[in-house]
Amino acid sequence: MKEQGRTLKVIYTPIHGTGNKPVRRVLKELGFEQVAVVPEQEFPDSEFPTVAYPNPEDKEVFALGIQLAEEIGADLIIGTDPDCDRVGVVVKNKDGKYITLDGNQIGALLVHYRLGSLKACNMLPENGCIVKTIVTSEIGRQIADSFGIHTIDTLTGFKFIGEKIKEFEESGSHAFLLGYEESFGYLAGTFVRDKDAVIASMLICEMAAYYASRGMSLYDGLISLWDEYGYYMESLDSIQAQGKEGMEKIRTLMDNLRNNRLTEVGGIKVIRTEDYLKGRAVIRRNGNEEIERIQLPSSNVLKYILEDDSWFCVRPSGTEPKVKMYYSVKGESLMDAKTRIQLLSKAVYGMLQC
Repeated sequence: MKEQGRTLKVIYTPIHGTGNKPVRRVLKELGFEQVAVVPEQEFPDSEFPTVAYPNPEDKEVFALGIQLAEEIGADLIIGTDPDCDRVGVVVKNKDGKYITLDGNQIGALLVHYRLGSLKACNMLPENGCIVKTIVTSEIGRQIADSFGIHTIDTLTGFKFIGEKIKEFEESGSHAFLLGYEESFGYLAGTFVRDKDAVIASMLICEMAAYYASRGMSLYDGLISLWDEYGYYMESLDSIQAQGKEGMEKIRTLMDNLRNNRLTEVGGIKVIRTEDYLKGRAVIRRNGNEEIERIQLPSSNVLKYILEDDSWFCVRPSGTEPKVKMYYSVKGESLMDAKTRIQLLSKAVYGMLQC
């Protein structure tokens, strides 16, 4: 794998932020010799002149990186946000086109690589644990299960993942292996207690070199995970409101959802409803209902799990008058997953707009 590290062509952009020196240093120390930095975005600049929004979740921030990658035939593009705690990834697909991965896809690849690497070295602890947020894809849990590793969910926000590290250390209940969220935040090990794009960038490049040693790209690696665990796909939507009236509209929307229990969405039965404000889940089996306590802090969030393994989550923003909707499906093929996510999002969005 060291040879692949020397020959792997990596484009890196700190997006005018703080990641330039630490990310380049860690990659250099690990033997990645062909790392090119996007010159227009190399140095800190609080005006962020080349992007509308300096966030690796926005595909447009990689426009200059993709242009440079096409010129030199790069294998991989990574980009960190201004404070270098989140990282985005661009890879080549089967057609040779550079495409961005979403946060759930990066997370799935990291879970599999992290656990697989530890297992190969006989270092996978029996009490190992993956920690993710409630709005993050379930493919990570399925991958962890295949390694015999437990997965714990937290509320949205990486501080809740960081809290688990301290909890595990004090109780001895689990060994923290990886924490991640769909919004491009990742952490391996306990060296830091928050999402860290330096560690994540290192792992992503290591992972790319690993797949290269097997004659595969990171995109090939993602396809192999889908083939093995199912074609998971996620999307995010939101309903905007305005001012005080908008906040009241959102409160009414959430109250209506709580007071009028959903039994089906788009013709698919709801088998589990999780209310994080009330701290309970309602499970439906064979015409009966069971109540299960949710051992998480109170939060104004509702999550619905459907009988076809899809789910959606409704969560008001804590900072502005809008409500976010997270969708996830599991398809039998990539096309099937795309169809399912479109149908689910259309059904939920239409329902909430009423």
